[in-house]
Amino acid sequence: MTFPADLKYTKDHEWIRVEGEEAVVGITDFAQRELGDIVFIDVNTIGEEVAQNEVFGTVEAVKTVSDLFMPVRATVLAVNEKIDGSPELVNQDPYGEGWLVRIRLSDPSDVDGLLSADDYKAQVSA
Repeated sequence: MTFPADLKYTKDHEWIRVEGEEAVVGITDFAQRELGDIVFIDVNTIGEEVAQNEVFGTVEAVKTVSDLFMPVRATVLAVNEKIDGSPELVNQDPYGEGWLVRIRLSDPSDVDGLLSADDYKAQVSA
């Protein structure tokens, strides 16, 4: 499993890569392995402000459906169009081509409370 050091993580297995006032959010390598083959991503919050730790969509795998939780308070700007037709990208490249949404941060300091790569690795290894 990989844990890129330039990302921040949530206890619910989402990651965030901050790019100025915007950020990209996805699910971790650990999460996609636990879910198995991902067949559909549903995000119906485009244009909406979503509170930290609130559901912004769902990910459907062959055997289960799981909620996606917003790591910070933010407005959902866009969904990764590539995963619409190829949801397996989340399994193949969770930190790259398989990102889920682009967001605009409501309060950039929210990121400070998230887990570092080392903290997240310790959580999932326990």
